[in-house]
Amino acid sequence: MADKDKPRIRGERKKPGDFSKFIKKETTPAKPAKPGRPSKFAKPGRPSKSSKTSRLISERFRDEEQGKKSARGKAPAERGRRRTRKVSEYVKDGGVIRLNKYIANAGICSRREADNLIVSGAVQVNGVVVSELGSKVKPTDKVQIGGETLASEKHRYVLLNKPKGYITTTDDPADRRTVMMLVENACKERIYPVGRLDRNTLGLLLFTNDGDLAKKLTHPSSQVRKIYHVQTDQHVRPSDLESIAAGIQLDDGLIKPDAVAYVGDGKDKREIGLELHSGKNRIVRRLFESLGYNVTKLDRVFFAGLTKKDLPRGRWRHLTPEEVNFLRMV
Repeated sequence: MADKDKPRIRGERKKPGDFSKFIKKETTPAKPAKPGRPSKFAKPGRPSKSSKTSRLISERFRDEEQGKKSARGKAPAERGRRRTRKVSEYVKDGGVIRLNKYIANAGICSRREADNLIVSGAVQVNGVVVSELGSKVKPTDKVQIGGETLASEKHRYVLLNKPKGYITTTDDPADRRTVMMLVENACKERIYPVGRLDRNTLGLLLFTNDGDLAKKLTHPSSQVRKIYHVQTDQHVRPSDLESIAAGIQLDDGLIKPDAVAYVGDGKDKREIGLELHSGKNRIVRRLFESLGYNVTKLDRVFFAGLTKKDLPRGRWRHLTPEEVNFLRMV
């Protein structure tokens, strides 16, 4: 069959290796992860160029890199010095700020969730219950939820290249290793993982105390782009790859990837690049299991415009202001 007569897989580009810019084979075994250590080689991961907005961001990266020295080797705290603003810098209209925003800035939850706390009567300002939406407070006011006083925090954004064997939770009753052990020295503020990766899944995991951004990135309506490097226990037949591209009906609904293709030149048909927006539990593994394949390795190599570039396994880095702004535009 001539190439032009071959059936086209949904999301397939003209040449093989569509995911090669994100997926690179590991030529040497990864060293064991050392918790709490930043990447020594971290520098801004370039956002996707699939849209006009991301191209503008990429151009901004290029212009800034041409006009200043490389940030390679700088301490994470120094690179991210201007990353966020204090609550006082948000204050307007006579030195006040909306109560829901104050709560969100404290890293407790998103503003919408803060509204629910306010309406339920769980919030006190200077000892008085405030249940009216739109209420404003001063930065010097004492705001409490459940008797606990909130302290306004700077927003922190930490990107981890997660190794195998860590569960995505802030606390584990079984005392297993958690991803929080890997970022415990990233900042003094309490940060939380955005979404989750299975215990045996590798790759990019974002942490933040920015409740609004976390809510946005995990909400299905945001359609956050994610790319996975999948390795299976046997060669994936072209017909099965076409079935995945067309969509697979699982117990919880139809799953239709945005793109799927063999990695590189396609000679090893056990390595697949998969792009999708769904954040359902174990979705990639279940997708292949439904066709009789076991996933032996799963690595998230791209998340919302962020890549693993210069970020070794088990290490973390702070996002740049440009990357944070890009995430807010996703």
